[in-house]
Amino acid sequence: MQKKKKHGIAYIRSTLSNTIITVTDSKGDTKTWSSSGSLGFKGSRRSTNYAAQATAENAARTAIQLGIKSVEVEIKGLGYGKESSLRGLRLGGLIISKIRDVTPTPHNGCRPPKKRRV
Repeated sequence: MQKKKKHGIAYIRSTLSNTIITVTDSKGDTKTWSSSGSLGFKGSRRSTNYAAQATAENAARTAIQLGIKSVEVEIKGLGYGKESSLRGLRLGGLIISKIRDVTPTPHNGCRPPKKRRV
């Protein structure tokens, strides 16, 4: 009997001040999570590419210990750590099968404020 590879979903939320990575199983139950702040990065260092890569490596190592081998990735946000967090997941040992960018974009957004009178 062949052992089935476990598949999961990795959600990357990259904001301008932090990067949060959550790894779930295929049903959506959270298995592990990691953030730049929880790894000890403080202040403006949390938003760097290096912090995002270290966060992704930490989440990937923990997910592999829990038996998850491959992941689909959903990226959301405008932060600096989008590409480097993908690199970190690969360096951590996870196989990436699909990448989706689910960043919400306005179709015209809110009405801008009135023009300033001079």
